[in-house]
Parts: sequence; structure tokens; C-alpha cells
Amino acid sequence: MSFEWVVRILVENWPMFLRGAGVTLLISLIGTIFGAIIGLLIGVIRTIPMPERGAKRTLFKGINTILSVYIEVFRGTPMIVQAMVIFYGAALAFGLDMDRIVAAILIVSINTGAYMAEIVRGGIVSIDKGQFEASQAIGMNHFQTMWNVVLPQVIRNILPATGNHFIINIKDTSVLNVISVTELYFQTKSIAGNNFRYFESFTVACAIYFVLTFTVTLILRYFERRLDGPDNYMKTPAAPVMNPAEGYTNIKM
Repeated sequence: MSFEWVVRILVENWPMFLRGAGVTLLISLIGTIFGAIIGLLIGVIRTIPMPERGAKRTLFKGINTILSVYIEVFRGTPMIVQAMVIFYGAALAFGLDMDRIVAAILIVSINTGAYMAEIVRGGIVSIDKGQFEASQAIGMNHFQTMWNVVLPQVIRNILPATGNHFIINIKDTSVLNVISVTELYFQTKSIAGNNFRYFESFTVACAIYFVLTFTVTLILRYFERRLDGPDNYMKTPAAPVMNPAEGYTNIKM
């Protein structure tokens, strides 16, 4: 009987489930992209060499302190609390009447950016220092070194962590129902409230969440394999070298 109800609930309410899944994907995808951009910017700024003295050193220390506070606050508090403070707090304190979808994307972006900032910083620090020194030797400044040498490597290295955070965001958007965002959890709760079949309704939601996250995982693995390139590389023939006694010969690989 429970299985029959699962099928019945899915057939009767599939438009609501579909809308909820679409909103969940929209918020988590855009929030992850913006969060990754925020993390990249903060990671680059926090790895700028600190000036030895003067006003620039004071300015850099102030910026790093602000960014450190942002990272620690948003990594150290739950997203559900951040949603309440940003959406309802902004309305009470500043009279801002934000659209709920816009507020949800903002919340996910800021939260993701705090985590991605540390991931990016770790990726930059992991790059061999010799590459920084070689870039400086040919006249590149910090941002040119980052753009042309470091970030292409960092983006590849942090891709698994970024994809993992995207999957986490798909699941964590469920907390945004506290500000009445009509994502998958909110829609499922509405359906269960109408039919009083909570177990069967949330079984459908569980299956949808699994399909979303598993599909994203497969797509990310595909892109990772494409970035890694083929497993085997063909060896190119060796260039001929001049032997004074025997003429040109080839070096065998």
C-alpha cells in the first residue's frame, strides 16, 4: 500500500516536484558559481605578498582581517541561521524587501564563497614556489602570475572540491524553506500537508535528491577525465642527431 501511495503521489504531484527540483538546481548552481568566483578573488587577494612597511602594509593587513572575519563567520555558523539573519534581518534593519529567490542565491553564494576562499588559498599555496620565482624573473607581477601561471593549475586542482560543494549545496538548499523559498523540500512539505502521507511524500523527495546529486557526480567525473587527458600518450620519434663518423642517426626511445 505504501508503494502504491508513492506512485500515486508522484503521478498526481509531479509538477510541484519538478518545480521544486528546478528551483533547487537553479539556486545551488548559480550560488556555487558565484561562490567559486568570490573564493577565487579572496584567495588571490589573501596570497598577495605583504609589503614590508608603510601605508600599504596597514591597508593589506586591514583587508586580510576583514576577509578572515568573513570566512570565519560564514564557516562557523549554519546556513539556516544565515538565511534568517540576511533575509529577515535586512528587512527589519534596512527595510529591504528582497525577492526570496534572489535572497537564496545571495545566501548560498556568500556561504559557498567562505569555503571556496580557503580551498583556493590552499590550492595556490600548494603550487611550487619555483613557478612564482620564475614568473617574477621574467617581469610578471602578482596578478599576471596568478592569471597566466597559477590559476589554470589551481582551477583544475580544486575542481573536485568545487563539484563536491555543488552537491552539498543541492542538499543544503532545503534549509531555505525557513524564508519560504519554494525549493524541493518546501514543495514536498506542502504536498505532505495536503495528503498527510509524509513517509511516501518524502520518499519521493529523497529519490529526486539522489537522482540530482548522482547525475551531477557523473557529469563532474566526466569533465575531470577530460581535463586529465588520455591515460596513454604516444611517444614522438626522436630527432636525428649528427654523428661525425656515421652521419645522421636516430636515438631509439
